[in-house]
Amino acid sequence: MYKDLLQPLVDISREVGQFLKKERLNITASEIEVKSSARDLVSRADKEAEQRFVAFLEKLLPEAGFIAEEDTRTHRGDRYNWVIDPLDGTTNYLHGIYAWCTSVALMDGDEIVLGVIYDPEHDELFSASKSGGAFLNGKSIFVTGQSKLTESFMATGFPYDNRGKQKVYLDILGRVNTKTRGIRRLGSAALDLAYVACGRFDGFYEYGLNPWDMAAGALLVTEAGGKITNFSGNDDYLFGPTMLCSNGILQKEFLNLMEGWE
Repeated sequence: MYKDLLQPLVDISREVGQFLKKERLNITASEIEVKSSARDLVSRADKEAEQRFVAFLEKLLPEAGFIAEEDTRTHRGDRYNWVIDPLDGTTNYLHGIYAWCTSVALMDGDEIVLGVIYDPEHDELFSASKSGGAFLNGKSIFVTGQSKLTESFMATGFPYDNRGKQKVYLDILGRVNTKTRGIRRLGSAALDLAYVACGRFDGFYEYGLNPWDMAAGALLVTEAGGKITNFSGNDDYLFGPTMLCSNGILQKEFLNLMEGWE
């Protein structure tokens, strides 16, 4: 069943992504809103993109509910739920920085079974299905084989709300920067996860994310051979405050750098 749904999900992701790409230059200041903080933005494009996803996915799998960033649909399904971030990296998008994407996943109960991330600016389509592997533009992708933390290349992000954790998070940032080859901050968690899955990064960590930021990317990482947990090494990251992933080989050492979080 899941694989039958994958191609339609790919098709709608491309369609919505291309709409966003064309629409970016048409967004005016009056069509940009502030959400939870001055750094958390949403535009008319985000909302219309989510409406397009929802309208299509309601027909594709009518019994499914939705977990969507812009609350176009708020009802949860008894078994299936679509997890949608119509535009991950809105601030980048609005400033003309080409690190943003669409992200859609399907959950069957507590399990993520489908995931698609589309980067329209680079025409890169990442897809995965449970036990079916991970792909970039139709070609299989895998995490890196890097075994040395000192030679690893990592990514992170900074939450809109520091929730009183800014100092300890900066301490962790310093450790990761010292112990690895370097850190990048793209501003799109979905792309960070996709880049771990295809071997561009060896790992990624962040706190304060939401399910729609992670769901599709988490499946990509695991299907590409990686490992994803919270900062304590447990599996309850999707609805929790922290998330850390790697190629799997580096997971234990990477987790050790989170010391002092709790």
